[in-house]
This record gives sequence, structure tokens and C-alpha cells, in this order.
Amino acid sequence: MAKPSAPSRERIVAGAADMISRRGLNATSIRELAKHAKAPLGSTYHYFPEGKQQLATEAVRYAGGAVARILRKELDAGPAAGLRAFLALWRGIVVESDFRAGCPVLAVSVEEPPADEIPPALAAAAEAFEDWEQLLAGALRERGADPERAPGLAALIVASVEGAIAMCRAKRSMQPLDRVAQQLEVLIADALDRPA
Repeated sequence: MAKPSAPSRERIVAGAADMISRRGLNATSIRELAKHAKAPLGSTYHYFPEGKQQLATEAVRYAGGAVARILRKELDAGPAAGLRAFLALWRGIVVESDFRAGCPVLAVSVEEPPADEIPPALAAAAEAFEDWEQLLAGALRERGADPERAPGLAALIVASVEGAIAMCRAKRSMQPLDRVAQQLEVLIADALDRPA
């Protein structure tokens, strides 16, 4: 039986996602990821024998899945409610970290991959973005948005929010997210008012 204080695999993954959201992947070693998760390096290698890329991939999947679960729940009330939940999630992370953390999915996406290789963490990031876009597009279509326009608007929502998060961190202000939120609310309302 495991000791109560033994780090769980999920705690290590969550800690790695948080660390990647703060420093990116390339600037972080597996030792630092383990330390940030308050896990012994041996336990980290036990759960992730393939090392940093395996842990990073799981961290990105974890973060992507957490966002998708929030979106699924909130999109039941409509695309605007889903957008507000998406914004509130990132606002909380950025503010609570004093502008030190953002989105681990984005962090992995903007780093240069090795030549002629698509690392598994980058592929997981692409899957997360795709999942979020599909959820948003589905909600838009269900509420009457033009089926042809819904995927583009969903991509715009994800890209705008992710970009605004980066801008907030750089400016140490939530103003970019607030401005993007206002514009996206207008776009969603416009898309739902138009006949399909």
C-alpha cells in the first residue's frame, strides 16, 4: 500500500502542467518539474519512464482535458456562457499567479520543436486546441449559428483568448482579456442572430 504522502501520478502531472504554464517546456528540466510537483525524482521516473516528453505530453493532455470539461459543462447554457467560463478560468490562473502563469497548451505550442520532428507534447497541444474548437463550434451550431461560420468563429475564440492571455502576462494587466471578451461576446451574439 502506498504511503499517504506519496505523490500521485495525477499530482505530478498537474504540477508539471502548472510549471510549463509558467516557464514553458524547453526551459524546464524533469528534475524541476518533479520538484515543483513536490515529488521525488524517482517517483517521477517511475510514472514517466520515457522522461520529460512523456510527462509534458501528459501535462498538456491533463490541461486540455480540464478546459474541455469546463467547456462541456458551461456550453450547455450556450456559447456565451461557455466563453465566459473559458475567460474566467484563464483570468483566475493569470491573476492568482500574479501574471506568472498562462496556458500550458499554448506554452508548448510556441516553443521551437526539434528539426524534422513533432514532439508528442506538441501533438497533444494540437489535439487540445482542436477539442476546444469543436466544442465551441458545436455549441454555436446548436444555438443557430451558420454551420459554415461556426468552426471559424470557434477558432477565433480560442486564438483570441490564448493570445490575450499572453498579452495579459506581458502587460501585467487584465485589460487585453477584457477587451477581447467584449468583442467575442458581440461576435457570438451576431452569429446567433443571423439566420443559418
